[in-house]
Amino acid sequence: MKSRLIILAIASVGLVFGLIVVSAQQGDEEVRGAFLSTRPKTTNANAPARRRRTARNTNRGASSGAAKNANTAKNANTDRANTNGRNANKNSNRAPTQAIGLGYTLFMRDVNGRTVRVEPTREFHNGDRIRISMEPNIDGYLYIFDSEDGGPPQMIYPDARLDGGENWIEAHVPLDLPSSAETDERLRWFQFYGNPGGDRIYIVVTREPLADVPFGDNLVTFCSANKDKCPWHPSTEVWTRIQQAAKAEVKVVTSSTFGQPQTEKEQIATTRGLGLDQTAPQPSVIRMNASTNAPVLVTVLDLVHK
Repeated sequence: MKSRLIILAIASVGLVFGLIVVSAQQGDEEVRGAFLSTRPKTTNANAPARRRRTARNTNRGASSGAAKNANTAKNANTDRANTNGRNANKNSNRAPTQAIGLGYTLFMRDVNGRTVRVEPTREFHNGDRIRISMEPNIDGYLYIFDSEDGGPPQMIYPDARLDGGENWIEAHVPLDLPSSAETDERLRWFQFYGNPGGDRIYIVVTREPLADVPFGDNLVTFCSANKDKCPWHPSTEVWTRIQQAAKAEVKVVTSSTFGQPQTEKEQIATTRGLGLDQTAPQPSVIRMNASTNAPVLVTVLDLVHK
């Protein structure tokens, strides 16, 4: 009798575990489908490239992590209307119909010079070169903050020297950090060097501009008058709001494409400012707010240097 009960108990546990796995897989597919289905069905590779600009060499001289690259160039579309340093968000007068999502892929330059996908949790060593490719699923605004070795955060995007400080983004148009459109190969990558450490990168996607965070003409004016305070550092109040937003419920799905090289279609979309279509590879990680009404999605990425 006891053996039967044990067998039944094991069978019950196995059934419950199987249901959990199936449910999780279904949830993953729902998130993946919700994100990828909003990509355009096809992309015209012959369409005119959108005008882009890259940031000047900043030679930040940081001691560790992703911030060690001498360049903070980013890739962003500049074909956008500018009104007093603010771009009108075409979604601002419409109720949200989809949750904010962000797909991102960490690329690394391998020993053969190829651009290949690597796991975000990978430990990096001196000489490693990486780049972050980001793909939002909405038209909105992008902010990137960097906290080096647990230090105070600083805003590395938008940048007063890039696109006039603008940070408007378009759905499924990928952006690189740093920019793969740079003509100098050395400026296309973050390169790790120096003492071990780590950077915590906060990628913030919003439907509307963040309150009390300068961008556009306001950022350019601020940095022109306060060069010693740029990159801009958020106030305690602003940073508290961002950290609170980071605690929101988020659905996450990952792919198993690590080690695969970047495709020509991805390269064209990124360097020419075109949207990724539904035949392009999916991002390594997709994060999506559980609520369609959430106005902000915060993604935290830890880059570890050993």
